[in-house]
Amino acid sequence: MRGITEWARGLLTVAALFCVTWAAADNSLNGIRIWPSPDNTRLVFDLEARAEYRVFELANPSRLVVDLFDTELNADPDALALDGTGLSNIRTGVRDNGLRVVLDMPVALDYRAMKLPPNSQHPYRLVIDLQRNTPQQAAAPVRKVDTSGRRDLIIAIDAGHGGEDPGAIGPAGTREKDIVLAIANELARQIDAEPGFSAKLIRTNDYFVSLYDRRDRARELQADMFVSIHADAFRTPQPSGASVFALSRGGATSTMAAYLAEQENKADIIGGVGGISLEDKDETLREVIVDLSMNANLSESLAMGADILKHLGGVAKLHKDRVEQAGFAVLKSPDVPSVLVETGFISNPAEERKLRTESYRKTMAQAIFKGLKEYGYNTAPEGTYVYWRAHEAPQFVDYKVSRGDTLSGIAQRFQIPLTDLKTLNGLSSNNIRIGQVLKVPNV
Repeated sequence: MRGITEWARGLLTVAALFCVTWAAADNSLNGIRIWPSPDNTRLVFDLEARAEYRVFELANPSRLVVDLFDTELNADPDALALDGTGLSNIRTGVRDNGLRVVLDMPVALDYRAMKLPPNSQHPYRLVIDLQRNTPQQAAAPVRKVDTSGRRDLIIAIDAGHGGEDPGAIGPAGTREKDIVLAIANELARQIDAEPGFSAKLIRTNDYFVSLYDRRDRARELQADMFVSIHADAFRTPQPSGASVFALSRGGATSTMAAYLAEQENKADIIGGVGGISLEDKDETLREVIVDLSMNANLSESLAMGADILKHLGGVAKLHKDRVEQAGFAVLKSPDVPSVLVETGFISNPAEERKLRTESYRKTMAQAIFKGLKEYGYNTAPEGTYVYWRAHEAPQFVDYKVSRGDTLSGIAQRFQIPLTDLKTLNGLSSNNIRIGQVLKVPNV
């Protein structure tokens, strides 16, 4: 009887210890998500409640240890795809004071950890950013040049949001980050197909890039223009129409502009002038140089925005018929003309349906590029192919008629009215012959 009693007492003791351990774990790790980008990896721990944590490195072999205090595991790290993340394995273990997560790495990586509060889409989160490449290891920008040495105009295209940040979400569940990436890809395709222009995507896939990193990446690419693509939302479904924004040095030009800038800037949790060294300048001179550069760049940004807005108005309703201004962090470049294009309100059911269609996204991309192209031809610096075309290239060139050519077909190909083509070549009819040489526009 005594043995049974001691056994029962021991069982109760074990049960009590189990209950104490269970009660101590008043938090739960409910999900682990991973977002690799070209140069870093973001690891997100979804937590039931706010958690205290500790992060430290261990060597030989390299690994990063994350301790989550008073937390239990309710997720499956084995289900994560680790290819391209810089991690070889993710292990977990229970400790007296909570949960330990170990990130195995073939080589040591720089890291940053931060806690994020809950929002309408996500619970409490612990975010670990792993830097896979240092800036010195990044590939140098390549500017296309033709055989004469004339370079392309580079347009940096920024698809808003990405990865952990889905952006606005429409009534039908459409995510802004997906729509704007599709528009950005189409815009890049059109730009690269145009002689004298080259597109560089800031975000090429579904991953997060901080607002200032987007701006700085455009400068690293030596971009001539920067356009950030969005499809935002408002508190109500009524607002509609496309908009173009430039940076404001003061207040926003409208309540809506202020609201949209605030929403976009919330997406970022991180908070010299091109070619001019400021290190040897005193503080006052540095401020003057930066201020002059910002003012000049703002004027260029407004001009570029006006060209884009004009063409957007031909294919979509405009929310405002002028370029608006607000304090968008992504536009704060001192030396790259920068605009933000709202292709529509994804919170408006009708505009959400349009943005979901490939044909409408292509139309929007065409309008944006027409504006960028117009601005480029008006402002291209010497040494670029576009400057040569605008100022030095012959206006007309010879075209030799080939089998199957028609006069109307040639007119369409070289973007000239048929009557003008006939006048240019002294033709009284539409008849042409194989081998005949015609003057055509140098397009």
